[in-house]
Amino acid sequence: MATATSSARNRAATRSRRPHAVLWLLGPFFTLFAFTYVAPMLYAVGLSLYRERFTGTGWDGPQRVFAGLENYTRALTDTTFLTGTGRVLLYGLIYVPLCIALAAALALLLDSTLTAARRFFHTVLFLPHIVPGLIAAIVWVYLYTPGLSPIIDALEGVGAEVDFLGGSTVMLSLVNIAVWQSLGFNVVLIYVALRAVPRSTVEAARIDGAGEIRTALSVKLPQVRAALFVVTLFTIIGSLQLFTEPQIIQSAGTSSVTSTWTPNMLAYTAAFNSNDYHYAATVSVLIAALAGVLSFAVTKLAHRRSAS
Repeated sequence: MATATSSARNRAATRSRRPHAVLWLLGPFFTLFAFTYVAPMLYAVGLSLYRERFTGTGWDGPQRVFAGLENYTRALTDTTFLTGTGRVLLYGLIYVPLCIALAAALALLLDSTLTAARRFFHTVLFLPHIVPGLIAAIVWVYLYTPGLSPIIDALEGVGAEVDFLGGSTVMLSLVNIAVWQSLGFNVVLIYVALRAVPRSTVEAARIDGAGEIRTALSVKLPQVRAALFVVTLFTIIGSLQLFTEPQIIQSAGTSSVTSTWTPNMLAYTAAFNSNDYHYAATVSVLIAALAGVLSFAVTKLAHRRSAS
């Protein structure tokens, strides 16, 4: 009886200490998360509800007044913002499926029995992801600029003329930069998931007569569906954050990209060129809301596919 009572007390003491242990473990993360993400977002939302207005003769400078949803109405009727959002969505429609398809194909190729020197190819594919986006954009602008690019010189040598920074091709040039930089990271994520697929399942498919392609499409890919959805989610969010590459291309002054070509560029221009921080915050909040909606849609689709 005494032993049972002692065990019950020990279990009760363990349960009472468990919430404190969880708090100590998760507290630093949530504190950092609150200060670096939640607080800036709330500040941006608050900033978007105000605007600057000059009163009287204007000698006293602008006065900050409550504007309610006026900035949101302005953004949602601003052709520059709407056109930029359309460009980003078009960019995502090209970039996301292309990147995911190439990453899945390369990961399956690395996981197949036909591939040797896997570690070497891992390193080669992952190297572009290590290069900072700013440096990568500068390098690609050099490769896209006539008179500097050896690629353009080689194409002109065979009679082909391509304007990589023209109005009809600059979108594909940006997609190329993004795929080059993010492909290796996505390949690694999918490949790690493929290595977790039970080898017995793969061997059973091969014993039944399935070749490498059928095994990859019918056995391996369904097993890594969760990883594919995670990679897709990260890639969609990354596509909505398009800023560095078009900003560098625009700074070079040799393309059709303007300073408001994407919503993020519009927010940057409004904040640091026009000192309109309230409108910049509004644009930022709208882009964050769009990212949240798309993330929620992808997550719901992933849960629905997993349940089925």
